[in-house]
Amino acid sequence: MLCERIPLTKVKPMRENLREKNMLKDFLEQYTYRLSDNTAPAKRVYTQPLRNYLDLVYIADISIGTPPQNFKVVFDTGSANLWVPSIYCDSKACANHSVFNPPRSTTFSLEGRSFEITYGTGKIAGFLGYDTVRIGNLVIGSQAFGMSQKEPGIFLEHAVFDGILGLGYPALSIVGTTPVFDNLKKQRLLKEPIFAFYLSTKKENGSVVMFGGLDHSYYKGELKWVPVSQRLYWQISMDSITMNGKILGCKGGCQAIVDTGTAVLVGPTNVVTNIQKAINARPLTGYEYFIGCDAINTLSDIIFTINGVNYPVPAHAYIRQSLEGCCYSNFEGGSEKLSQSELWILGDVFLRLYFTVFDRGNNRIGLAPAV
Repeated sequence: MLCERIPLTKVKPMRENLREKNMLKDFLEQYTYRLSDNTAPAKRVYTQPLRNYLDLVYIADISIGTPPQNFKVVFDTGSANLWVPSIYCDSKACANHSVFNPPRSTTFSLEGRSFEITYGTGKIAGFLGYDTVRIGNLVIGSQAFGMSQKEPGIFLEHAVFDGILGLGYPALSIVGTTPVFDNLKKQRLLKEPIFAFYLSTKKENGSVVMFGGLDHSYYKGELKWVPVSQRLYWQISMDSITMNGKILGCKGGCQAIVDTGTAVLVGPTNVVTNIQKAINARPLTGYEYFIGCDAINTLSDIIFTINGVNYPVPAHAYIRQSLEGCCYSNFEGGSEKLSQSELWILGDVFLRLYFTVFDRGNNRIGLAPAV
């Protein structure tokens, strides 16, 4: 699983990776990540391929600087900053990833201000600069971004991505900086102020993020729109969580964050513990719960009701099978901050089922069953 959830950003070590690193370490170090070149995009929709890594994280190629320096990043709706490792970083994590070299870019300008982002198992720290950022055929001039100098601990050391590109609201960004999506709007690069995600299941290719418009072939039926309740994260109001008509959580309503940077479904620890009991999941280590794999074929859907519409999450989605054939619950208890007003995080487990549109023009989220 990908994340320790905290208010700023929610990417952390992939426990699946670390648990099985004796089998995966060489693969992670040697695997060549490639994306086919983008064809010329339609005028209204810019589509960027994403690579699905073990249903744990979705990665895209971007470049920074002139000539371009390439990086693999997570497009994260739960944060709003862009950062990548730099040549000035002396942490082991940076040695394992691509690093940005400012002197090699003719369009780089130094902002110089330091920044720090806190994760569940440590912090990254560095300084800010400005440069040209390319996402497929989109070219953003003078984009603020962070260059890490310190990435302590192992939580990023074994990550299959270099950095993070945040797509949250500007209120989440470092003070005085403009997030990538806001610069796309400001520089009039998009027909419409929207972006959308289609996330594949159990296959590396096929996932995409699209900017400026929608490709309707990725979803079925009509989009159901949900107003954003707080313009910080992509936060919405949720009605309830039920199974076989019984309320499991969100009784009387609660809040939920729609987050592409979180791998699982996260809620208050006490509520999630009750859900684990309801699906006969047993605690293993840390946040993980073991469950018999036969439950995939016997357990009922868990229904997330949002704005009066039911969004079923079937057992094959809320149960994860590891490479070793063991099965685990895709529900995870979060911090006390999630418990104060029952806040949920709807991560990739949910988003793989539902094509999701993030509409900044109308401050709403659109959901429809993915094809």
